[in-house]
Amino acid sequence: MTDTPSRGGLKGKVALITGAASGIGRAIALRFAAEGAATLFADVEESAGAAAAEEAARQGGQARFERTDVSSAADCARAVGAALAAFGALHILVNCAGVIRRATVAELSEEDWDLVMDVNAKSVFLMSRAALPHLAAVRGNIVNIASGWGLAAGPRAAAYCASKAAVVLLTKAMALDHGPQGIRVNCICPGDTDTPMLRAEARQIGQPEAEFLAEAARRPLRRIGRPEDIADAAIYLAGDAAQFITGTALAVDGGGLA
Repeated sequence: MTDTPSRGGLKGKVALITGAASGIGRAIALRFAAEGAATLFADVEESAGAAAAEEAARQGGQARFERTDVSSAADCARAVGAALAAFGALHILVNCAGVIRRATVAELSEEDWDLVMDVNAKSVFLMSRAALPHLAAVRGNIVNIASGWGLAAGPRAAAYCASKAAVVLLTKAMALDHGPQGIRVNCICPGDTDTPMLRAEARQIGQPEAEFLAEAARRPLRRIGRPEDIADAAIYLAGDAAQFITGTALAVDGGGLA
């Protein structure tokens, strides 16, 4: 493991990141490991998740992968147990696993509604419930990844908007409930970020990918986000510089909501 001092105050901490196989979750997990946190990469995608953890280890970080279905209470408890068994504690939980189905309520199947709500919202409840006793022991913190569409709705994304709005309010409720235990709970609301999930949206709505990405870049900073932009925000909220911040929903969207 590298001896470089952690800019985010993560050296010596243990972090569990869900959705760590690709996109934003992968960027966050790699960055946490690079910043000195012993990091458990949790994802249902076994091959990509294991490869991401191996990359972190090659770069000098402490990392391991645990296959995790975040919609399963047993899997969430097992992931927390794996972090404790491997690294001896748990200081930071980042709930990043997510899916999207672009459809109106009239178009949406019940199965897709359940999938989106289970992966995006129920997972935050299940993983947080499993982690909270261990976070309380070390005055740890939770960073949830919501969305700009959890603060303002978007078209043909009814289930996704509902699930991410749930994450925003669940973040605030947990901040109230667990602040007395010294646990901070915050969320990040990314704007369009260049990930496989974003590119899949173009296919779901039948729009050419290049056109879709060009539209997504029409915001004040004139570009879409990079996963590393969201990882920077996660490092800040999870680290020592944010010790008096809890219950916040931080928009990281290039000015899109503005």
